[in-house]
Amino acid sequence: MVLKVKEIRDFNTEERKTKLRELKEELMHERGVAAMGGSPPSPGKIRQIRMAIAKILTIMREKGEPNE
Repeated sequence: MVLKVKEIRDFNTEERKTKLRELKEELMHERGVAAMGGSPPSPGKIRQIRMAIAKILTIMREKGEPNE
């Protein structure tokens, strides 16, 4: 689950967009589980997902790519 910056930089534009979309869907699911009162399997998973999204967005901005 942990994405390293080097791995993200090695992705091409489409791979980055796809990964960003997947992470956003996963974050939405995890937040839904938390809102329903269930506890996520890993308490730090939401934070990890948010940080991975931030890394991808930062690299996309550096390269001048559109977000969506």
